[in-house]
Amino acid sequence: MPMGYVASTALLAWCSFFAVVAPRRPRPLATLSFWFGMVLNEVPFMGMLAVLASTALAAGQGDLESTASKVIAVIALATIPVMAVAAWRGLRAGQALEHALDQGLGTDWRDHVHEPPHRRPRPRLLLLRRLTRNLDVVRIANLRYGDAGRHNLLDVYRRRDAPQNGPVLIYFHGGGFTSGAKSREARPLLYRLAAQGWVCISANYRLRPETDFPGHQIDAKKVIAWVREHASEYGADPSKLFVAGSSAGSNMAAMCALTPNDPEYQPGFESADTSVTAAICLYGYYGFFFGEEPDVPPSPNQPYAYLNPGAPPILIAHGTKDALATVEGARYFVDRLRRVSDSAVVYAELPGAQHSFDLFHSARFEAVVDGVQAFAGWVLAASGRTPDPAR
Repeated sequence: MPMGYVASTALLAWCSFFAVVAPRRPRPLATLSFWFGMVLNEVPFMGMLAVLASTALAAGQGDLESTASKVIAVIALATIPVMAVAAWRGLRAGQALEHALDQGLGTDWRDHVHEPPHRRPRPRLLLLRRLTRNLDVVRIANLRYGDAGRHNLLDVYRRRDAPQNGPVLIYFHGGGFTSGAKSREARPLLYRLAAQGWVCISANYRLRPETDFPGHQIDAKKVIAWVREHASEYGADPSKLFVAGSSAGSNMAAMCALTPNDPEYQPGFESADTSVTAAICLYGYYGFFFGEEPDVPPSPNQPYAYLNPGAPPILIAHGTKDALATVEGARYFVDRLRRVSDSAVVYAELPGAQHSFDLFHSARFEAVVDGVQAFAGWVLAASGRTPDPAR
């Protein structure tokens, strides 16, 4: 019995189950879904290649002669159609984004966007995670925006030829307010926009147990205040300021959009302008799980406690298989926001997507980046401040 082949088959079958079935209840199974299903859910073609390669190697070495080893081979090959389901779901993300943009912006939104989303993923994204770094983009690392040491540092991404008056994107990482760093998620988004003339900023912020709410949110506001004061030094126009985030960072981005210039979150810098042009929220936690309307008023760290007609345009993307921040909570937040807000609300529900889908430059996240770019282009066009594509 080829034990290496048995072990690899068992691992791939285990991960395939959690990638595709992805049980979200009870909580222990949801946690397993996230940790064991996340990779194959985003890069299933790599799993398929691993199955074929390991099976071919075992056959070439004569390890598939026994009945037991043939059974293992059948199990290994049976994981391929399972992973194909994950791949098919990932490829549907572009369609989901197009539908969300049509619904949230109107079917004529393409008339106002210079470059609409790509309809088909590039072949290299189906097999390998493309190197995220773009040689046309320079990262200026570890600029200080506050006095909390490494937790108050940010990185600036801009095009190497330093174009002027570009829009700004501020990004906040995830990690449940207990972990994470500014150089982990959403790299393809930052490099894509920076290569097109944006100035992108990814910031650390204080985490638990060093601080708790509202410390994280105060740091987020400090980043916005820093951008208002210093963005022009890096070629940015701070009047075109977008906030974005993943998971906990998505919570922070939504809070920033809904609490502009709120002195409660600006102690010592109350006069700073912390309003934003729009927000992009990826797989965030917005208040509660599984869509049940709470019996008690929302707590101060829940964005839906601050819904108001003056909210800026917001794009929300969430996976149907998210095991950590449930899609029901996202749906509830979107429904409540649409009832109140006078601005566009775009909600893209990504088939089969798990939490942390932006860790990989997958076909799914490429479609999300396309959608974010289209949304941002529409917002800028609607405000009469479309960036010059020839710059």
